[in-house]
Amino acid sequence: MRTSARNELSGKITEIKSGGVMSEVVIKVSDEISVCATITNDAKESLSLSVGGEISAIIKSSLVILSKEKVSASARNNIKTVVVDVTKGAVNSTVKLKIADKNLCAIVTNDAIEDLQIKKNDSVYAIFKASSVILVA
Repeated sequence: MRTSARNELSGKITEIKSGGVMSEVVIKVSDEISVCATITNDAKESLSLSVGGEISAIIKSSLVILSKEKVSASARNNIKTVVVDVTKGAVNSTVKLKIADKNLCAIVTNDAIEDLQIKKNDSVYAIFKASSVILVA
């Protein structure tokens, strides 16, 4: 399957918590990093998800927020990364990030790049909500 999303992180499901309507799925994408996704219980059943199963997490680059400091927020995913490249456009910039042996991309405004002084080799936190993660089996 091909998508327009810039980010795909694959790994093993390490935990599933099911509620009345939604389930929280935790995916270990590297030895140090896990990604949390929330999906409907219907989606969990249709994907036949189980602990130990392989899954891919898709995150649109425009849904990734960057911070120079770890922040306390309601977003479940707050991952320390390293900036590999910053490509400025007319309004927005593409920020390529490295997390362990994986890549992640964020699209942020040029104003944010300047305000945070984001540049190559900086450590930044990639933040995104669990509800922003799409799972593909």
